[in-house]
Amino acid sequence: MATASTEARMQGPVESDIPARMDRLPWSKWHWMVVVGLGITWILDGLEVTIVGLIAPVITTGGGGGLNLGTGQIGFANSMYLAGAAAGALMLGYATDRLGRKRLFMFSLGWYLVWTIATAFSFNFESFVFFRFMTGIGIGGEYAAINSAIDELIPARRRGWTDLAINGSWWVGTAIGSAASLYLLDPSKVNPAVGWRICFGMGAILAVCVLFIRRNLPESPRYLMTHGRFDEADQVVRQIEAEVAKDKGDLPAPGDYRVTIDPRRDIGIVGIVKAILLTYPKRSFVGLMLMGRRRSSTTPSSSPMPWC
Repeated sequence: MATASTEARMQGPVESDIPARMDRLPWSKWHWMVVVGLGITWILDGLEVTIVGLIAPVITTGGGGGLNLGTGQIGFANSMYLAGAAAGALMLGYATDRLGRKRLFMFSLGWYLVWTIATAFSFNFESFVFFRFMTGIGIGGEYAAINSAIDELIPARRRGWTDLAINGSWWVGTAIGSAASLYLLDPSKVNPAVGWRICFGMGAILAVCVLFIRRNLPESPRYLMTHGRFDEADQVVRQIEAEVAKDKGDLPAPGDYRVTIDPRRDIGIVGIVKAILLTYPKRSFVGLMLMGRRRSSTTPSSSPMPWC
């Protein structure tokens, strides 16, 4: 017997005004909740990368941190974090399109929370590398789920600036990590064997706070439509409209613009690759260069802190 979801998938193309209704909404407190709840990902990544660079002198041999790693081992751990992020983006990105944005952005943040806490309790090189890899999976999953959710919940006229601002918040994470390290990694104030572990705890505390915000965010109406769940999508949009109306008053009319969506259509990996390489090659190249530049310019340094 076919499930409701399967039956929805079997129906033909449907016209909908849901995208127009979402795009005509004025910027409101609800949109700020989306930005804070989902945009925290880049702050967490910036915090993680900065912390590892700053604690390197502490957890190396003679640093007093208790792990006694070599500089090469720290470099390997950094590489495994990036490998985990790539794996998480691929695996959880695929799951995002199958299971939904909300499920995955809750799961990926929870995954990150568990493994960054585990990193704080690393006891040798092997455990440190393993925990860093697992933490990277959570961050990579965040990239996939969050970019999709933001693009689908933010009005089109604000989408570009919002994406730019959120991705730029990576530097907020580096600033937080750097500021905290001035105290936590100063051996005259905090035991070196404890200070670097507390640094990882900061990311966990931030993640716990954001989990409560994310609980209030809905599933993406656009995701629901592409999976044939049009009634659910309409209900979600009505709830969003009600929240925005509380803040902004009467909403502008959505106009007559409608889109035709066929939930039976499955783009697949081949379709995605074609879009990247053939349909939008210039945009893909710019995005790749920006991401590569950010990574190359923020590779964690293993140089000693001034007090080490």
